[in-house]
Amino acid sequence: MVEDEAELARRTIASLARAGITAEWLASAEDAAGFAGDGFNALIVDLGLPGMGGLELVRLLRRRGVATPILILTARGSWEEKVEGLNAGADDFLVKPVRAEELIARLHALARRVAGHVVARLEEGQLALDTETGEAWLADAPVELTKNEFRLLRAFLLEPGRTLSREAILDRLYALETERDPNTVEVLIGRLRRKIGHARVATMRGFGYRLMP
Repeated sequence: MVEDEAELARRTIASLARAGITAEWLASAEDAAGFAGDGFNALIVDLGLPGMGGLELVRLLRRRGVATPILILTARGSWEEKVEGLNAGADDFLVKPVRAEELIARLHALARRVAGHVVARLEEGQLALDTETGEAWLADAPVELTKNEFRLLRAFLLEPGRTLSREAILDRLYALETERDPNTVEVLIGRLRRKIGHARVATMRGFGYRLMP
């Protein structure tokens, strides 16, 4: 999230965390320019930033080939600014103030679109997950997941067939400034295996873990 209003950023990131979304906050476009392409599912960009504006940031990232979905979140709500933002390369546009539920729904939609999904329900073999309700099923039987188990399974389902390293998993579970223990990944993988079946999460030695169909 690139936003110069610290209190707004803090409240928004707290709301995202309650919905199981890990977010980072940067206060300027200059800071974001060198950071925003590093494996994020989506970027939230304010237009009225100090120094380099949000619109210039969007154009810069697109010129660099950064394909990460960008959602503009701004107090500027005219149709001209919306058109300009979308033409600059943004994928969505929301006007402040906005309910956290709508922002979260838009972010989920952007992540699903990139992964090739058009509905909230992600499926792989007998596994299914609803990204909006947090419900999960194995062979149509409900599976109770903790918040981090849900985040881990969602990461696997959004990137089917991809091997996720420990570092990639930690990035999807915790904000960067959070103290991290790599051993928690093995513990979490073990807990998820007990709930969905050991063979469904393969260890790719030296590389990480992969969800199997």
